Amino acid sequence: MGIYVNGFLVWCLIALVEVGHGVLRARFLTPRVGDFRSRQLAVLTGSLLIGLITFFAFTWIGFKNPNQAFQIGLMWFFLMFCFEMILGHFVFRFSWKWLFSDFNIFKGRLLIIGMVFLALAPWLCGKILHAW
Repeated sequence: MGIYVNGFLVWCLIALVEVGHGVLRARFLTPRVGDFRSRQLAVLTGSLLIGLITFFAFTWIGFKNPNQAFQIGLMWFFLMFCFEMILGHFVFRFSWKWLFSDFNIFKGRLLIIGMVFLALAPWLCGKILHAW
């Protein structure tokens, strides 16, 4: 399979893990620390999960250079953004305004940090693994 197909399949795994992560956050963490704080903490734990998945899938994806890693990261960012918006609006019935507010770092919302980490994860793993 090609690098983009492999990258897409790894993104599917990341999305599935992140959905489970969100369910666990809502079920166990939110009642203890509140929605706002639990979302902030989840950016850290979610980024860790993304980093681990990317690290272990790095060789399988088949990156040959940093440009490919950057392109896959951008693909992941775009796919996850669309996934967040579609799932949030049409499944969980959040308003578009509320969904976009989750990206407002000036109000303490940190989702954009997690999304930027997602975009950079393949490139960062390449640097850590000395792939280029």
